[in-house]
Amino acid sequence: MTAVLVAAAPVLADSNLPPSPLAYSQLPDPAQEARAKALMETLRCLVCQGQSIADSDAEMAGDMRALVRERIAKGEKPEAIRKWLIQRYGDYVTNDPPLSWVTAPLWLAPLVLIAAGLFLARRMFRRRGA
Repeated sequence: MTAVLVAAAPVLADSNLPPSPLAYSQLPDPAQEARAKALMETLRCLVCQGQSIADSDAEMAGDMRALVRERIAKGEKPEAIRKWLIQRYGDYVTNDPPLSWVTAPLWLAPLVLIAAGLFLARRMFRRRGA
């Protein structure tokens, strides 16, 4: 019984509601659509986690695309929409989280790993040369 529920979980993740009209259609004004698309590329899908809302087929990503397009169509600036989404969902909603004490390991870990790799490689080459 548990296996059936676990297997059915992805099916239950989306609702039966139809998507918002702006989730899968573009704005009539090409300039507004370009601003919306640029913003959507910088926002992370909260369900997929590895895709932007522009690329994701998740229902929540569609809702977020519709929200971005609606606000752009009303004349709101992309940066204001981005700030509102960050206030609502946290820094995680952005593909480029700002540097803070919470995100510092994400930014510093690659540098530390590269430095450690260079240090180890240098020691290995010195041993072979001696």
